[in-house]
Amino acid sequence: MKYLLAGLGNIGAEYDSTRHNIGFDVADTFVIKHDGKFSLQRHAFAAECKWKGRTFIVIKPTTYMNLSGKAVKYWMDKEKIAAENMMVIVDELALPLGTLRMRGAGSAAGHNGLKNIELVLLGDNYPRLRFGVGNDFPKGKQVDYVLGKWTPSELPMVKECVVKSVDMIESWATQGIDKTMSLYNKG
Repeated sequence: MKYLLAGLGNIGAEYDSTRHNIGFDVADTFVIKHDGKFSLQRHAFAAECKWKGRTFIVIKPTTYMNLSGKAVKYWMDKEKIAAENMMVIVDELALPLGTLRMRGAGSAAGHNGLKNIELVLLGDNYPRLRFGVGNDFPKGKQVDYVLGKWTPSELPMVKECVVKSVDMIESWATQGIDKTMSLYNKG
């Protein structure tokens, strides 16, 4: 069994530890836990990890958020991975911090990374893990908020949810999406 994990974010030090890069943070944590190592490859930093008889190709696209589909499609084709065995990890403004939601398909809900993936894949029928970042920003300041760094008071919850995200991905790969959603999609 082979899986593709696509943690979305933007490359560059100025984006490290920002809300919009939470997909990169989850990917990093997954790869570290499973003794993988990222290297710069075509359209992404990529790592291969093996766990419980499964192979995970983990990518952090270098195409920037708004062109994430280019990297996702390239790696799906290169590794011959079907859409149902691909998980995209993204930040989600509509969910409060501390809330994680896994879905087997669904709308981009305004997220530019997901919009581009849907455009390139010609549909929205692929699993995604939405990481709640909240929406505590003044009108017109959404970009500043998602590109802003986590506050010190948010960091403990962020770290806890990153670890839980890895648990959810492992559950998805071993128990399937329906069982994982029933176990974790609460609150």
